[in-house]
Amino acid sequence: MSKNFGIIGCGMIAGFHAKAIEAAGGRLAACFDRIPQAADRLELQYPDCKAYHNFDEFLADKRIDIVTIGTPSGAHLTPALAAAAAGKHIIVEKPLEITLDRCDQIIKTCEKNNVKLATVFHSRFHDSFQHVRRAVDGGRFGRLTLGDAVVKWYRTQEYYDSGAWRGTWELDGGGALMNQAIHSIDLLTWLMGPVSEITAHFALLAHERIAVEDTAVATLRFANGALGTVVGTTAAYPGYLKRVEISGSAGSAVIEEEDIMKWDFAVPVPLDADIREAMIHRKSGGGGASDPKAINFAGHAKLFANMMNAIDGKEKLVVDGCEGRRSVEVILGIYKAAQTGQTVRLPLDKDPELTHKVR
Repeated sequence: MSKNFGIIGCGMIAGFHAKAIEAAGGRLAACFDRIPQAADRLELQYPDCKAYHNFDEFLADKRIDIVTIGTPSGAHLTPALAAAAAGKHIIVEKPLEITLDRCDQIIKTCEKNNVKLATVFHSRFHDSFQHVRRAVDGGRFGRLTLGDAVVKWYRTQEYYDSGAWRGTWELDGGGALMNQAIHSIDLLTWLMGPVSEITAHFALLAHERIAVEDTAVATLRFANGALGTVVGTTAAYPGYLKRVEISGSAGSAVIEEEDIMKWDFAVPVPLDADIREAMIHRKSGGGGASDPKAINFAGHAKLFANMMNAIDGKEKLVVDGCEGRRSVEVILGIYKAAQTGQTVRLPLDKDPELTHKVR
């Protein structure tokens, strides 16, 4: 059954949410932003959408079944807690929040109020990563040995200067990892399993007037014994497609953006030829490699549809709150390892301070 959505935070990402809601078969009924003009602009584009200038009035709209939260990363907690208390199901843009304590508050409050919570990691819904996940589950990679996530993107200085929250620990929660590479880190841990140990370095190399990293590298040990790496930057001109590589004793796969570039297994199956044939004729666009607006909303639409079906009891949520929390913990572990110069073990006993000095 179709559901009514309300959008909280009418910045750039709201446009993608609005398109995804329509594509998923939902209806955008309302929106709110603390800047009234931002909500009014969205209302003009979607005549069925009512723009609210008062948050309490927005939450009191009984038509709204689901809210999507697209405020700055470190400002997800307050609207999420209020929406849960109002009985709204919630979809939160990545990251779920920027500390584990805040993530846990959102998760527990949603459980207490019996509302569903999803985190926007839409890349999981792409066909390519679905193929890889089924191959992992089917044991086709043999013993998993290596998992790598590489995000060599580019952001101009103007990008960081465009919003006072960008590049701050308080509201961005970090830099190239927490804002950009988090999607690939989510995919890596979804496919390879939990991370147990981290070593890392990070630096601010090519940008000014920000407090966070624009370049980071980390080595990982997964709980299953496999090793891995994370490379993330917003300082690699002109920006290249993100890449995830999964290797094992009996197979390997390389995914660039949404396309499978390598698909090799010691024991082939008939489906392999079909996958190669389907993927060889595809070519992803630039994604967000150099332009944060150059993403498509197809994955968002599938995630929003998953939420509607989960509410109706037809599906299980693919990326619930606990799944959204996992990549935040890994990134906070990378930051702690980079700052201390020591190996960090997960799970984290305590949230690291969000004032890391970038060396």
